[in-house]
Amino acid sequence: MTEPVAGRTMVQVLNDTLRAEMARDPGVVVLGQDVGLKGGVFKVTAGLQAEFGRMRVLDTPISEIVIAGAAIGAAMMGLRPVAEFQFADYMHPAYDQIVNQAATMRWRSVGAWSVPVVFRAPCGGGVRGGVYHSQSIEALYGHIPGLRVVVPATPRDAGGLLRAAIRDDDPVVFFEHKALYRRGRELVTDDSEVIPLGVARLDRPGGDVSVITYGMGVHLARQAAERCAAEGVETEILDLRTISPFDREAVARSVARTGKVLLLHEANRTMGPAAEIAAFIAEELFTDLDAPVLRIGADDCHLPYNAPEEAAILPDAGGVAEAIHRLAAY
Repeated sequence: MTEPVAGRTMVQVLNDTLRAEMARDPGVVVLGQDVGLKGGVFKVTAGLQAEFGRMRVLDTPISEIVIAGAAIGAAMMGLRPVAEFQFADYMHPAYDQIVNQAATMRWRSVGAWSVPVVFRAPCGGGVRGGVYHSQSIEALYGHIPGLRVVVPATPRDAGGLLRAAIRDDDPVVFFEHKALYRRGRELVTDDSEVIPLGVARLDRPGGDVSVITYGMGVHLARQAAERCAAEGVETEILDLRTISPFDREAVARSVARTGKVLLLHEANRTMGPAAEIAAFIAEELFTDLDAPVLRIGADDCHLPYNAPEEAAILPDAGGVAEAIHRLAAY
């Protein structure tokens, strides 16, 4: 594929990846509300129905239960469905299908059945969408055995991780932060790259403080790290990419290097993914720590439409930089 000098946005890479995987494997199908004629509410599936037809890009009724149930059934019959929910907030009606059917099928059938399905959904706030359009719900699915949960931070990772998710023989919940869809561009030199699920990426090396994060948190950490570097504090950023299973070995390496850890995500702070990672660090890596493990997440409330109130609830680069300095001072 010829790529513009400026690179591609996350939306463009996701669209290109879906197109390439559908061309490579006739068993890959896409379904969801408005994914066909409209091309998806964020245009991730734009042009796919015109290219592959209505039997492979299906517009569904406004029913998340139907989307999930049809995708699970199709996966059990040999297809590799990619099911899109317009917003992560809308997935809740399908929770039973995803958790009690897709996640348990291999276990309940003693390995006789697999469910190679990808459940995609835009997540996250910062766009003044209010409730129903701003939730970060990855912790709900990270708790469930049998599911893999992925949250990419960059266009390249979005493509490589989606490619791996489609080819995986087990169900994958794939969250895409909507504010990152067109936030920036990245040169993606390998359109066949498969990034293994469960493997973290060192986004920025540093020796003073580790920020372990994913998704939008990577971009907040980058901004904060630049500010702190100007003041003599070198921040390491570890992008988990996969929330479940998270890369314990990469976390351990980062903790051993710096001894000081900040866990960052946009999901609500209480019982968010950071809590599980903090417990792992406390239980397994305590002797490597030189300071308490800190966590930053969204306040434990629902996001409002009002821009100043939304900004006050969500993590920001200033708060991340302040926490990095607190850790560096130990």
